[in-house]
Amino acid sequence: MGGLIGPWAVNLVSCGYLNSTDRMVIARCLGPEQFFLERVVFPFELLSFQCPEESELEIWTHGLGGAELVETIPTRDLLVEEPDSSRTLALEARGNGSFESAA
Repeated sequence: MGGLIGPWAVNLVSCGYLNSTDRMVIARCLGPEQFFLERVVFPFELLSFQCPEESELEIWTHGLGGAELVETIPTRDLLVEEPDSSRTLALEARGNGSFESAA
């Protein structure tokens, strides 16, 4: 799905990151054309977001010495498959208020 960021046309992709740790983290997505997204991600939470294709996601946590960069992930590794809009399910209404597949 494409989108616009500022005056530049940028192709946005859908991504997802699962915080599988038991600690809150900060997710920072950095991309081209000064794209920046920062979100708090709670333990076991799934963050869904859109960003330019060439972006990277940085995962930060807070340690004894301050903020610590835990990992950097290319967003191409976080791509979420878009539902195939060409696949539709035809349904027929039945007399009792339920539906059944017409295929």
